[in-house]
Amino acid sequence: MRLIPKLEPRLLRTASFRLAAAYVVLFAASTLVLGGVVFWIASDALNQQLRARILAESAALQGEYRIGGLDRLVAAVRLGGRGAAALDDRVQAADGRRLAGTLPRVAPRPGWVDLEAGDARADGEADQTGEVPEHVRALVTQLPGGVWLAVGDDLGRIEEVQATILGAFAWALGLGVLLGGAGGVLLSRSFLRRVDTIGRTAQAIIAGDLTQRIPLRGTGDDLDRLAATLNRMLDRIAALMDSLRQVSADVAHDLRTPLARLVQTLDTARRHAATPEAFRAALDTAAEETEAILETFAALLRIAQVEGGSRRAGFRAVDLSALAASVGEAFAPSIEAAGHRFVAAITPGVSVRGDGDLLANLLANLLDNALRHTPAGSTIRLGLAIEGGAEAGRAALSVADDGPGVPAAERARIFDRFYRAEHSRTTPGSGLGLAMVAAIAELHEAALTAEDAGPGLRVRLVFPPG
Repeated sequence: MRLIPKLEPRLLRTASFRLAAAYVVLFAASTLVLGGVVFWIASDALNQQLRARILAESAALQGEYRIGGLDRLVAAVRLGGRGAAALDDRVQAADGRRLAGTLPRVAPRPGWVDLEAGDARADGEADQTGEVPEHVRALVTQLPGGVWLAVGDDLGRIEEVQATILGAFAWALGLGVLLGGAGGVLLSRSFLRRVDTIGRTAQAIIAGDLTQRIPLRGTGDDLDRLAATLNRMLDRIAALMDSLRQVSADVAHDLRTPLARLVQTLDTARRHAATPEAFRAALDTAAEETEAILETFAALLRIAQVEGGSRRAGFRAVDLSALAASVGEAFAPSIEAAGHRFVAAITPGVSVRGDGDLLANLLANLLDNALRHTPAGSTIRLGLAIEGGAEAGRAALSVADDGPGVPAAERARIFDRFYRAEHSRTTPGSGLGLAMVAAIAELHEAALTAEDAGPGLRVRLVFPPG
């Protein structure tokens, strides 16, 4: 089994691999620093222990010399060199002769010295003294009478511990770099697979397949959240494209009739109008048709601007209670003049975050729609309240009437552009008022519903909290 996957050039350029490499470098540097600290502390501690043992042994042998002289010192040295943990000693005469002990000859100079096994062989004493450690640290002391005492300990044990520490950290460093590199490669390959999936989805969408979406793994990681965001963006783009196609079809279908009437009016005037009055009447009719067409295009442009979301940047706190009261007061005379009854139930102090001009336009369209599509004697109700209590803070705005209403099967379509119910075909209008309401509601993230008012129709908007 391959421990490290085959490297591809682009793997080394991914952010995940570079991040893994940075962590590997950081780990290696940390391991080196930690290894150096541990090595220094352990070496210092072992050297301190070695010095303490040598000092204690030297002091004990000096005590034997003071008590019993050279003979007792020599006897003590000959009896002391037993066991694995025993220290190495040497009693040396003033002329350098070995009187006892296994250490090689030492220079007649008090203090700490490092001795090698080769020193004993060079002095010709190896056969007499037995095996001497390769590296020895010794304390040389001059005793009364010209006698020299050397007490030493093997440095090999310290070197073994040092080598063990260095080996352990070398293995840790090597394994860390190896596993970190392998992990970085595996992580990068996984990252690239998911990026390739996103790229293939994007290529399919570029080719015209707007139904493609980036698959989610369900891990909830950064790439999954990015994919979910991109999918929502694609859903929005697809909805806008569908809306654009629908608008194109609607414009072609619904504006064909007024344009045909306009052409017919002008053609009739050209062929049959014989007096200035007839020409003037034909021109007046053509002007009215043209104004209606221009109003339709203006309404479509306003809807497109709202759906574009650019107005969201100017959102601020809007006193919805004051706005609803103002729009209601402006419409009340027209509603009452048309033989309707107007009732407003507005909770004071309700505010939302949004665009005040667009919200006023929304409310005006709702009241105008209710006024146009209900017979004389109907009641139009404007309501504003807080749903779910003050803490929830969901403002609910509604316009209801007790007119003929809209069949349940058609309620979901009344917010489409140019849609008009059968009983409203003869009513003046372009069929874009409620489409504007839907666009403004979506811009404010408000839930828009059309409900049965029993009898009549109720249109409700519930704004998000805060």
